[in-house]
Amino acid sequence: MKQILFFFLKPLSFLPALAMMYAIYSFSAQSGEVSGNLSYEVSCKIVEIGNELLEKGLSMEEIQVFAERIEYPVRKLAHMTEYFLLAVAVSFPFYVYGLRGFPLMLTAGMICVAFAAGDEYHQSFVAGRGPSVKDVMIDSVGAFFGILTVRIICWIFLTPTRVARKQEEFAYRKMQKRRRAQAKRRRNYGDREYDDDYDNYYDNDYDDDYYDDY
Repeated sequence: MKQILFFFLKPLSFLPALAMMYAIYSFSAQSGEVSGNLSYEVSCKIVEIGNELLEKGLSMEEIQVFAERIEYPVRKLAHMTEYFLLAVAVSFPFYVYGLRGFPLMLTAGMICVAFAAGDEYHQSFVAGRGPSVKDVMIDSVGAFFGILTVRIICWIFLTPTRVARKQEEFAYRKMQKRRRAQAKRRRNYGDREYDDDYDNYYDNDYDDDYYDDY
């Protein structure tokens, strides 16, 4: 029952990635004027928060000046953040389906870069917007850090569990191998007792297959 439930729930792991793609597409569908106003408002809010925290006492005119200065980096940082989240959302379902290591990074990276290029092409049909190779590169940087974050999290929290499972499997294989050896000795020597020192020696032996797993 648990396996059946997991089988039907696994496809739902793609929902965060699809939701993030839809959000990015929605932002790109905004006209140049609307998008610019949104970036400016966010920049003003950032300056206002900084003004309150640092108690600079800036006037509204000064806040607007600083907002204009940081609007461009804020806009590009928003690009990186979007694709950072997209990369995390894309990597998760592939990890659920068993993709690991470099293949995971390559697959998720290609999807994010392809979506970034397609999104820039989509902007060429939006009023006041246009495609930008530079934006694709910025988006790709955000995606790279997103994928790297997923790899670090998986390495810290999930790898120890996998190693423990492999150690259990190794112990089980070793026990089975020892039992087969004992059964073979019984067939060779009949009901005669055999030397326990042989079993102790064999029990301390190692299995080359264990090292092949790593």
